Amino acid sequence: MELGVEEFIEGLLTKTALETPSDTTKPEDAGMRLPEWFDEKQFNRGRKFYWHNCYSFSTSMLLGLVAVFAIPSILRVLVGSRRSTSVYTAYKRYLSTLLHTVSWFENELKPGSISWRSLMAVRSRHFRAGAAAQLKGQGIVSQRDMALTQFGFIGFSVLKPDQFGIRQLSEGDWEAYNHFWRVIGHAIGLEDRYNICRKNIDETREVCQILLDRVYTPCLDNVPEYFEHMARSMLDGQWAINPTIHVEGILYWTKYLANVPGYFFTESERIDLQKRIKQQLKGKSSDIGVDSSTLISKCAIEGLPTGSPKLLYLRDYDTIESSPAYKRLEKAGKNKLSFYSIYAIVYSTWLGRWYFNLNFKFSLLLMKYLPYLAFFRHGVIASYVNIFTEDPVDDTEPKPNAEYYKTKQPMPWYKELLSLFW
Repeated sequence: MELGVEEFIEGLLTKTALETPSDTTKPEDAGMRLPEWFDEKQFNRGRKFYWHNCYSFSTSMLLGLVAVFAIPSILRVLVGSRRSTSVYTAYKRYLSTLLHTVSWFENELKPGSISWRSLMAVRSRHFRAGAAAQLKGQGIVSQRDMALTQFGFIGFSVLKPDQFGIRQLSEGDWEAYNHFWRVIGHAIGLEDRYNICRKNIDETREVCQILLDRVYTPCLDNVPEYFEHMARSMLDGQWAINPTIHVEGILYWTKYLANVPGYFFTESERIDLQKRIKQQLKGKSSDIGVDSSTLISKCAIEGLPTGSPKLLYLRDYDTIESSPAYKRLEKAGKNKLSFYSIYAIVYSTWLGRWYFNLNFKFSLLLMKYLPYLAFFRHGVIASYVNIFTEDPVDDTEPKPNAEYYKTKQPMPWYKELLSLFW
C-alpha cells in the first residue's frame, strides 16, 4: 500500500532509515531487477524530457550535489572514503558521477546495456563505501542517505524549474521524468518506502518541499565541518570540464535556492527578509541580531554543529549590496550571479534552449574524449575517466570550514576583467 506524504516523511526521517543500509548483500550477488511498476514508455519519455532541457537539468544536479555535502551523515562517509578530498580526486569522482548519470539518459535500461552496467557499478560502489565506513566507525551508506542524495538529483529542478528555465513541452513530461527517477532510485537500492519519487509528480514535489524546508535549508544555514572543503574541491575539480563554474557564485546560488536566510537575488526577496527580521524583533532595537534559525524550520536530522548562533542584523539588509553574503563575493562571483539570472530567461526560449543544450552536448564529447583543460592540471592520461574503474584515493586532509572564511586579497584587475567572459 502506498504511504501518504506525511507517513513517508516520518518513516524517512527515523533512526531506522538511517540504520538500514543501501544493500545488505553484494549487489553483484543479488542482481538487479526492474520493479513491477516499471513502465518502459514512461521511462523513455522521461529520458527524452531530460534531453529537451539537458543543460538546465544538469546544472540543477550540480547545485543539488553541493547541497548534498551539507548532510552530516553523507559528508562523513565522503570524507572518510578519501576519494574526493583533493581537486584531482574530486575531478575524477564527480566527472565519473556525471558520466554515469548521463549514461542512464543515453541508453535504454535493459540487462547488459551500458546504463544497466552503470547502475550496477554505482550500487556496488555504495555497498563498498558503506562497508568501509562502517569498519572505520563513520556510519554506513543508509537508505536515508540514498533518499537525500536522490533529492540532489531532482529536488531543485522539480521545485524551482523557473530558476533554470526548464519547460514542459507536452502534458505528462514531468510525470515521465518523475517515473524515470523513481526507477533509478529503485535500481540503485532504494526501497519503495524510502524512494522520494512517489507515484505522481505532485506527491514528489510535496515530499521535496518538506525535505527542503526541514533538512536542506537548516543544513545549509549551519553547514557541518568540512562542507566548505569538500564542496569547493568538487567545484574546483569540475572547472576543468566547465570553465563557467565560479566556486563562490555556485555556493551562493545553492544557498539561495535552498532558501537560506540572507541569500537572495531580487529586491522583493530583500524586502521580505527585512520584514521577517522585524517580526522576530517584535519592536525591539534594530541593533539586536536575530538568530537565522528562528526564520527557518528546526533541522529534522542530527549531526549539525552546535556553535554560536548566526545573527542577522536589520541594517545589513538595507540594500542587496550591503548584505553580508553578497558583499563577500568577488566581482567575478557577482558577475556570475547576474549571468545565472539572465541564462534562465534565455533558456526558456526555443533558441536559448537549443544553444545551451548544444553547448552541453559538445561539452559531453570533450569530457569523454578530449578533456583538454584537465590536461594542463592533471596530465593527459590522468585526465581520462572510465566509469567502470574505481575512483582513485589520496591522503589529502580536508581543511576546516574556518580556513575558507578568512578575508581574501582582492582579485587583480585583469582577472576581474577576464571573469566577465570566462
